[in-house]
Amino acid sequence: QVQLVESGGGLVQAGGSLRLSCTASGRTFSSYAMGWFRQAPGKEREFVAVINWSDDSTNFADSVKGRFTISRDNAKNTVYLQMNALKPEDTAVYYCAAKISGRVYYDPRGYRYWGQGTQVTVSS
Repeated sequence: QVQLVESGGGLVQAGGSLRLSCTASGRTFSSYAMGWFRQAPGKEREFVAVINWSDDSTNFADSVKGRFTISRDNAKNTVYLQMNALKPEDTAVYYCAAKISGRVYYDPRGYRYWGQGTQVTVSS
């Protein structure tokens, strides 16, 4: 199976930046893509960003377009989420996940393996 370990969360002031990392181990060759989701208290889990292993193509939620970027380092088996111009509404637990099915990229049901989550808190 795939194991995912996340890091980089923390407390930041509005307008600041954070970079989240997700290092994968195991049989990652079976996955189509790596994605980031987030969940705030009392809210549904929502899609943030995804990067495809095959061609490095990416997709983003409308709420983060122009502010967040996703990238990968194959040598380190790591995916990054660079978050700029952070807003209080970005506050959530962020999860990385490995996509193993052909479901649409923003559907969490297409992701089988999930990290433990890392807290991102953006102060006003």
